[in-house]
Amino acid sequence: MIELAVFDIAGTTVDEHGAVYQALADATGVAEDDVVPWMGADKKEAIAALLGKSGQIVQDTFDDFRRRLAEAYELKPPVALHGVPETIDRLRVNGVKVALTTGFDRDVTTSILSTLRWEDKVDAVVCTDDVPAGRPAPYMIFRAMEATGVMDVSRVLVAGDTTRDLQAGTNAGARMVVGVLTGGQNAATLGAVRHTHLLPSVADVLPYLASA
Repeated sequence: MIELAVFDIAGTTVDEHGAVYQALADATGVAEDDVVPWMGADKKEAIAALLGKSGQIVQDTFDDFRRRLAEAYELKPPVALHGVPETIDRLRVNGVKVALTTGFDRDVTTSILSTLRWEDKVDAVVCTDDVPAGRPAPYMIFRAMEATGVMDVSRVLVAGDTTRDLQAGTNAGARMVVGVLTGGQNAATLGAVRHTHLLPSVADVLPYLASA
């Protein structure tokens, strides 16, 4: 039985209209295609890699990224992906705890969840600044397990829209590692890394839980 479902936020449970990657490209001055390999990553880590620099310039660029993202969200607020809120509710009603993990820091994440009125929607929220390293490291998944009292990783489902989400799930040893096609990467890209399922959306995950 699956006891914990760990879902990514942007592109997996929430449609933020691609604003994060546009803001990241604009802040770093790179092409959007150059940002693609960093989908799902810690945003400060991504900035350091894209600039090839460290120190204050990374922090300044990160601050600029956050400013651009806030402006984009003000113009076009994030919304829940179709069917996802109902899926989360059904999971929890049936005894499955739900945690969200994200490459955003706590401030950005809190803003998104507030916009959605999701403050009490899930059992735990783990951000990249809660752990020593972001995806593909498995630490956010382990922190979600800790926060929800789930001790057996073979009872954990991980779902996300990027290869880094899937790599983190595999590195954690999760029972189900699910790629979803609601984000910026297609089935061919997601299928190139280890996974157990590729599904159109998180909203399609419920029928597969019994087989797990």
